[in-house]
Amino acid sequence: MLLVSPQDMLPQDFEYHNGNGTVAFIGHLEDDGKRFVPETDHAVDYGIDFYAPTTILTPDGRRVMIGWMQNWDACQNAGRKDLLWYGQMSLPRELFLRSGRLYQRPIRELEEHRSHRVSYENVRVDGELRLPGVEGRMVDMEITIRPAPGCVYHKFEIRFMEDERFFTKLSYRPHESILRIDRKFSGSRRAYIHQRRALVPNRGGELKLRMILDRYSVEVFLNDGEQTVTATVLTDLSATGISFFAEGQVEMDIDKYDLFQEVSREKV
Repeated sequence: MLLVSPQDMLPQDFEYHNGNGTVAFIGHLEDDGKRFVPETDHAVDYGIDFYAPTTILTPDGRRVMIGWMQNWDACQNAGRKDLLWYGQMSLPRELFLRSGRLYQRPIRELEEHRSHRVSYENVRVDGELRLPGVEGRMVDMEITIRPAPGCVYHKFEIRFMEDERFFTKLSYRPHESILRIDRKFSGSRRAYIHQRRALVPNRGGELKLRMILDRYSVEVFLNDGEQTVTATVLTDLSATGISFFAEGQVEMDIDKYDLFQEVSREKV
């Protein structure tokens, strides 16, 4: 596998819509390992902000990747004067090669920083739903959705970083096999890129995702890491709401954890 970050790419169906993105070329070596011959290629991330990743090999043999969470087209507009930093990096991701495709998962050590588990099983979502204990801006959520028994659904949606005015949402329409990230109501004052779509295979309406919020970012790992969606979101940290919505009837399992105990400035 060869990871390359071209600039000014043209979209191909649902691939390479960022223009400046990262491509995974998967192929074989010839001429005694001197020549790489690509066989397939696909985007490394289907969100808005992911570019120029680098990888390391851990002592126990894992290939781990970290990417730059910034879209080139948003660089001049995304900054806020009240923030004490500019630009972000993704969580470290373990890489796997399965059936000719790159899979990514959050590095396993992240689980050591999870606490305060909130769990629900077989929750019926029909319209809008909020669940006690499911909120926050430093959150690790594992969610599985499926059509409720004997039912179908047309859309499932998660709103996060939400308050009375602002939100960002992730939505999935199984009949179109399209998943969308949308941050246009996140409080942005500029008309830069706010949406991206990914073609996610419809497996009977069932979708597994792991969504990680880290103050000003969201990283989504779909179907055990088969695809990822990454975006920065600069909504004020006071917006901590998380809600669910379905057109039709959805059955949902969810495990939600808080991430990283807060450290006071006095201890830093």
